[in-house]
Amino acid sequence: MDIGKDAEQRARTYLAQHGLTFVAANVRYSFGELDLVMRDGKHWVFVEVKYRSNRQFGGAVQALGAAQVQRLRQAAACYIQQHRIDAPCRFDLVAIDKQQIDWVRGAF
Repeated sequence: MDIGKDAEQRARTYLAQHGLTFVAANVRYSFGELDLVMRDGKHWVFVEVKYRSNRQFGGAVQALGAAQVQRLRQAAACYIQQHRIDAPCRFDLVAIDKQQIDWVRGAF
């Protein structure tokens, strides 16, 4: 079982249950990857999914570093340009620690 893929599927299901619409998953570029692309009404939402089996080092919410944020912004900019998106966008974080899911809207 791929823990990362399972976490992304759990996040996708969770967000869909909260009204978001799935658009794409695992959009890869040489410089970064978008775990999930969703829609929340008129907003495009780029979702980073983080999984941690325990909170020993701060858990999944603390697992997002500045360099990764930069790569995510770059990947989203590329996606927006390729798909000619002219709509509000945001970055969300779905942090999964075993059975708990934390959804941080507008994480960065």
